[in-house]
Amino acid sequence: MAIFSVYVVNKAGGLIYQLDHYAPRSDTEMTFSYPLDLVLRPRDERVVVAFGQRDGIRVGHAVLAINGAEVNGRLTADGKDVLEFLSNPANYPVSIRFGRHRLSSNEKLMLASMFHSLFAIGSQLSPEVGSSGIEMLETDTFKLHCFQTLTGIKFVVLADPRQAGIDALLRKIYEIYSDFALKNPFYSLEMPIRCELFDQNLKLALEVAEKAGPFGPGS
Repeated sequence: MAIFSVYVVNKAGGLIYQLDHYAPRSDTEMTFSYPLDLVLRPRDERVVVAFGQRDGIRVGHAVLAINGAEVNGRLTADGKDVLEFLSNPANYPVSIRFGRHRLSSNEKLMLASMFHSLFAIGSQLSPEVGSSGIEMLETDTFKLHCFQTLTGIKFVVLADPRQAGIDALLRKIYEIYSDFALKNPFYSLEMPIRCELFDQNLKLALEVAEKAGPFGPGS
């Protein structure tokens, strides 16, 4: 089983902590001859596959590296436009690495704010008063679990759908937050968490939760 990432969102919707714990490897690197048999298009400051799938390369995957050098959005490592570079027959054969785009810090901040709004909408849509809001969202590849404290802090965990013990993990993270962030005299409420002991104990808790397996301790 696997726990992918942890987010901590303050009561105003600001992201105050984020940890990428495990990222499944989905990168594919291949050498291509001209013409390229994939259709590439610019999207959100990067170049992605718009049409054509082969050998693990899927629609939506982004160009991550060309000839072993990481690209910077729509530009190659030496500042050339990726699409122009790949349209020039003189640059072939060329090695291209495709994969899922890594979220930037700004994108993570934006997504945390969006989830905060969805959480509030979920609470308002409830036919009963005092709804807890969104506690879990499920997809075919991961589950999003959320625990909100009485003070409005949200702890969000993204995990494998088969991962057990997430409810207990969320409360353990809250305990770690209380012990190593709130009790830190240098920490200010609602501000980003920068505490080595918090990091260490959180990572340890994630490792313990993963080892518990799909059926919990003692399985």
